[in-house]
Amino acid sequence: MFKTPSACIEANQDAVAKVVLMPGDPLRAKYIAETYLEDPVLFNDVRNMFGYTGTYKGRKISVMGSGMGIPSAVLYSHELYTFFGVESIIRVGSTGALLDDMECKDIVIAMGACTNSNMAHTYNFPGTLAPTANFDLLYDAVNISKDRGTKIKVGNVFSTDLFYNAQSDVPTKARDLGMLCVEMETAGLYLESLAQGKKALSILSVSDHFFKPEALTAQEIRESFNEMMEIALETAWRHAE
Repeated sequence: MFKTPSACIEANQDAVAKVVLMPGDPLRAKYIAETYLEDPVLFNDVRNMFGYTGTYKGRKISVMGSGMGIPSAVLYSHELYTFFGVESIIRVGSTGALLDDMECKDIVIAMGACTNSNMAHTYNFPGTLAPTANFDLLYDAVNISKDRGTKIKVGNVFSTDLFYNAQSDVPTKARDLGMLCVEMETAGLYLESLAQGKKALSILSVSDHFFKPEALTAQEIRESFNEMMEIALETAWRHAE
């Protein structure tokens, strides 16, 4: 067994593919592996953060949960990038919509991510770092969506450190500044990918709406985002071995 400096992932180095899909919920990782991958093998179950590797259309792809929030997502993405040689991570997550013309199960592809996290300050850059997606992954995901006839929105998202924010006007401000939705991991993943010289993309499905009485159940969030998952898998396939 390959030993990493952390006890968060315990797996052989060759057990993880070069491309990883990363939902927040480890049970969604299990669902994706069992639904879409051929011969999926569990490579990690430490802390129940399930990671699987299998094949999709003949190419090796992994899927692993990240947990909730930037600290957890960055922990797992850092280890995958640096300890296991992963080149690309595609987040497949849920998000809360901000725009009036959005509804549950709509798909957002995050071109960039605004955030209230202080993570960017750790790099001591003499300015403001802008966390953005890898263009090749973004380009492929957008074109795959168009080819499928899938309605998508592409643009800025807001990655918040706070699920319950004492400032109740934050969603309104985010909407007024052109952000599409609110979630909790994308900015951290994008910053980590920039720091490691790797690739990242975040594809999101709407699970609720900040200004409408719409929301999916936990099970629906876990098992009904198939369109998003398939776009992510097709994108991953183009970058897999």
